[in-house]
Amino acid sequence: MPSSYIQKGSISRELFLGVDGGGTKTQTILCGADGQILSDDRAGPSNPLRTGVSQAVANVSDSVARVCDQVGRTPDDVVSAVVGLAGARRSDLKRQMRTGIRRLLRHARIEIVTDAEIALFATTGGEPGVVVISGTGSVCLGSNEKGKTAVAGGWGPIAGDEGGGVSIAREALRAVAQASDGRGDTTVLSGLAAEYFRAHTAEDLIVAIYSPSTDYRKLAGFARYVIDAARAKDVVALGILKEAGEDLGKTACAVIKRLKLQKKKVPVGMVGGIFAAGDLIRKPLLATVRKCAPEAFLLEPQISPAAAAARMAIAAYHQSPSR
Repeated sequence: MPSSYIQKGSISRELFLGVDGGGTKTQTILCGADGQILSDDRAGPSNPLRTGVSQAVANVSDSVARVCDQVGRTPDDVVSAVVGLAGARRSDLKRQMRTGIRRLLRHARIEIVTDAEIALFATTGGEPGVVVISGTGSVCLGSNEKGKTAVAGGWGPIAGDEGGGVSIAREALRAVAQASDGRGDTTVLSGLAAEYFRAHTAEDLIVAIYSPSTDYRKLAGFARYVIDAARAKDVVALGILKEAGEDLGKTACAVIKRLKLQKKKVPVGMVGGIFAAGDLIRKPLLATVRKCAPEAFLLEPQISPAAAAARMAIAAYHQSPSR
C-alpha cells in the first residue's frame, strides 16, 4: 500500500514497531526514527479471542523477532511499539498480551490497541471520520472533532461480525444447503463449496464444515469464492454480498449517529480483505451510509494499518513524558 510517510530506508539507532494482528494473519513493520521502513514480516493470526492469548503472543513475538533479525538487530533495540489486535477490546486481554510481548520487547514502550484504532489512523491520519474493517470478522470505529470515539460491531462470529468473511461464508453455506434440499435457488456456490472443502457429496460437505480442522480462518477463506461467484453474476452470491455491504453500512451508521456526524462530509475508510470485492460491497455500503449521512464518502487508507501502528509508536515515544 503506498505511503508518503513510511518508505524503505536505512537503519537508524532507535527502532520502532507497528503490528497489525487479525484473525487470519499478522503483519509487523520495523522502522527507524524517521519513519522509514527497515523490514516487514507476515505471521499467523493473533486475535487473542480466537487463537488464545498464548498463541497470539507467540505469533506476534515470532514476527517481531524476524523483522529485527532481517536487519541484524535485536528486539532490545526497539524503543516503542504499537500492537493493534482484533479481539483486543477487553482490558484484561490487552494486559495479558502486553505482559506476554514484554518478555521479548524488554526495553520498549508497548501499547496494545485494537485493530480498528490503527485502521482508523491509517485512513484519517487522526482527523475525524470512521473506518469499517471487514476481514475474518467486522467492526467499525469512528472519532469526531472533539476527540470522542465510538465503536460498533466486533461481536465475533456467534453474536455478530455481519459483513465479515465468516458471516459471508456462513450465508453462502446456508444457501448451498437450501439448494441441495430443494428449499432454495440453485447456485454455483454448491460446486465451489465442494471444491473448497473437498467434498464429493452433500454428506461429505456436512462432515467437512463441522470438522475440528475447519476453524473460522478456514471458513472466512470461502468468502473469496463467494466473491468470484458474484463476479460471475450468480444471483445468490450477488444477494449475499449486497446484504453484507448493507450490514457494514448499518454498522457505520450506528457509529456516525453516536458521534453526531450525520451532517458532516464524513470519510468512511475501508480496510480488510472483503473489500477486494470492489463495488459489489462498496456500492451497497455507501448507499446505506448515505441514508444517515448524505455527504459521506468512501476513502481508501493512506497507509497500511501496520504502517499506521508504526507511525503511532513514533508519535507516542516522542510525546512520552518519561523521555
